[in-house]
Amino acid sequence: MEPSNTDERAEPADAAEPADAAEPAGLSARDRAVLDIAGRTFTGPGPRERAIRERLGISPTAYFQLLNALLDDPRALRYAPGAVNRLRRERQRLRDER
Repeated sequence: MEPSNTDERAEPADAAEPADAAEPAGLSARDRAVLDIAGRTFTGPGPRERAIRERLGISPTAYFQLLNALLDDPRALRYAPGAVNRLRRERQRLRDER
């Protein structure tokens, strides 16, 4: 009897995980896809632009506008801290050069 109770207690915890995975950090699927692309390494601008168009269905200009807005969103930092911090540093470096 007790083992089944233990199993039942484990089920609700397992059931909560897929819901969390559906909306991690409260970001939309598009926002997560933008951050996923930003976190990848590309050999040049061509492959990155192709990935943006194929995965997101938007222009690279629209992608960079979305990405720039996401860099200021704390939810994006929780979802992809490495990519967001790296891009924030790069953005600040470019601003400092002006």
